[in-house]
Amino acid sequence: MGEERPRSSVPALPWMRSPVDVSLSNECSLDLVPCLDPRLKGALQNMGISSLFPIQVAVWQETIGPGAFERDICVNSPTGSGKTLAYALPIVQVLSTRAVRCLRALVVLPTRDLALQVKEVFDAIAPPVGLSVGLAVGQSSIADEIADLIKRPKLQAGICYDPEDPSPELQSAVDILVATPGRLVDHINSTHGFTLEHLCYLVVDETDRLLRESYQSWLPTVLQTTNSNNEGLLNSKSSLYSAFGSMKTIRRCGIERGFKGKSYPRLAKMVLSATLTQDPSKLSQLDLHHPLFLSTGRRRYRFPEKLESYKLICQSKLKPIYLVALLQNLGGEKCIVFTSSVESTHRLCTLLNFFTDLPLKIKEYSGLQRQSVRSKTLKAFREGDVQVLVSSDAMTRGMDVEGVRNVINYEIPLYIKTYIHRAGRTARAGQTGRCFTLLRKDEVKRFKKMLQKADNNSCPVYSLPASSVESFRSSYTSALEKLKEAVESETSRKRKLGSKAP
Repeated sequence: MGEERPRSSVPALPWMRSPVDVSLSNECSLDLVPCLDPRLKGALQNMGISSLFPIQVAVWQETIGPGAFERDICVNSPTGSGKTLAYALPIVQVLSTRAVRCLRALVVLPTRDLALQVKEVFDAIAPPVGLSVGLAVGQSSIADEIADLIKRPKLQAGICYDPEDPSPELQSAVDILVATPGRLVDHINSTHGFTLEHLCYLVVDETDRLLRESYQSWLPTVLQTTNSNNEGLLNSKSSLYSAFGSMKTIRRCGIERGFKGKSYPRLAKMVLSATLTQDPSKLSQLDLHHPLFLSTGRRRYRFPEKLESYKLICQSKLKPIYLVALLQNLGGEKCIVFTSSVESTHRLCTLLNFFTDLPLKIKEYSGLQRQSVRSKTLKAFREGDVQVLVSSDAMTRGMDVEGVRNVINYEIPLYIKTYIHRAGRTARAGQTGRCFTLLRKDEVKRFKKMLQKADNNSCPVYSLPASSVESFRSSYTSALEKLKEAVESETSRKRKLGSKAP
């Protein structure tokens, strides 16, 4: 009797059953990318990019190439495969010929850190073609953001203005906006002059997370705002401009080419994730138009191609010693250590820094820290001044730090999605990388079962020399005592601050 084959889950939505497999494509030299603006080519070369990855080539073909943005694009591709540039490049290319500045492209991301990283990509390629990029993440005050996003017309000297008249027409100062949901909704609801009526492109990055959490119902708000200006079948050119010269985008109710009951020109959407949801009820919120599903292979969950996975079996009470021995064994290579909570992150980082015989600079990175502290830590990590980052899952989604050779799961993730996003901080953009998971003996079976969801049966045991583990026993005892004192001191300080509060 043959071995029973595991049942493959069939996506509930018809368009997800036959994805376009981009892994069959090859990289494409910039010289061979059709229609690429020479200014964009120069900007990419300045970034050290000489060719496009397969996912970037596939999206380019469906947007700038024959596809011509006629369908919404859904991308399920491993971390580090180049998804950010896959959507940034065609959007900038299309908008490079715009005549009037207004907000035409919106990119929504779940976290500030990720939004800042994506804005850096746009900042590298948009200004060379004359486009302006804005940021709305709550990093600065809303007044400062408004000053950057909204252009106020200069009042001309010698002309009398009636103070009771409405203020002169406000205009967008940006063509592209990178935003987090909460601050985006703030601007939609309260910022005078902020409008999505001209929006042509909506990118939902890390889609599964943005659809899983409501984030102030940002998606219905955006879709309602962009669809609120349908004014029937108006096609007179004169209707596009009022007597005061303000531009208006008219979205007609289309009846041709599959647009029956929908507005046209339509809002083109691109949704992307390394673990794209297949839940019909969640995907239906996006109101996708004839979606095209691009994926790397038929497996729903996929690891970076050059990732090596290892498990490290350790005694529960000695787990920190195994971690320290592993860090020493890795010889100072850039490394991210993941824990399951911000509390664990703080305590583990504090404990590791009490190992005086561990010659590594170790810093904490978690969602409890102020944005300025996280940004400073990330900068030091990128520049090599910090070798080890102890992080909560705030670091798992999309963050790209060049040269991370190792990821360590100090605590086993509950879900395969979390494992994939953690592991994806290494082996990015075709580079090699390793992911280590520290396990107790009673966790091995559950861990193996979790990896099978990604068809990954290759996770050998990583062995450390017994002598290297033993060598840290005495310093571990000392570090634990110091940690206890540090925790008591912090608790006492918080208690005092709490008693002073009104």
